[in-house]
Amino acid sequence: MKGLPFPWLGDRQLIDNKVHHSVYNKTKRLIDIMGAIIGLILTAILAIPIFIVIQFDDPGPILYRQTRCGLRGKPFQIWKFRSMIINADQQKHLIKNEAKGHIFKNSKDPRITKIGKFLRRSSLDEFPQFWNVLTGEMSLVGTRPPTPDEVEKYQPHHWQRLQVKPGLTGEWQVNGRSTVINFENVVKLDLDYQEKWSVVYDLKLIVQTIIVVLSCRGAC
Repeated sequence: MKGLPFPWLGDRQLIDNKVHHSVYNKTKRLIDIMGAIIGLILTAILAIPIFIVIQFDDPGPILYRQTRCGLRGKPFQIWKFRSMIINADQQKHLIKNEAKGHIFKNSKDPRITKIGKFLRRSSLDEFPQFWNVLTGEMSLVGTRPPTPDEVEKYQPHHWQRLQVKPGLTGEWQVNGRSTVINFENVVKLDLDYQEKWSVVYDLKLIVQTIIVVLSCRGAC
């Protein structure tokens, strides 16, 4: 199929022009822009102290980027404050995957630095993604953005989760964060979100996310 981001999938993939109606909602986009601007201001304030502690812990770049798959599987570059050692991606094959299905998790991943553990527990590592929200590649609320190697293993029913923009937060963040280790449960949460979606529901998830992050529930 010409023009598809994952041509190796051939007829097995279900990417077409169908997207969830939330993608075109102007109020959702306005909330995204306002939230992204506020988030980027906070990111700029946090960047200097985070840069300093990263240099003491594991000298190197403050930012980390990785290819993820967004709406209809379109690849984009996601940004984070670096929480792992340099060249961590090249060592991924050496780490045991404790998750089930097409996601990767390891509760004691040795590639995560000391300051990286704090950044992840507090979700501060995610703050640079406000740039992805501002540019429209992501939304404040959506589905977990998968990596290309995860997507190439998708079964037909998995593709529906990519009919919305990936989000900084979503059902998986509110309902367990790092404790959700079964990919089929992630898919269920993502599809539940699409079914329940409304602007009010997005705002509810944002408030719940703030509570979860401040309490470190599901990540500490």
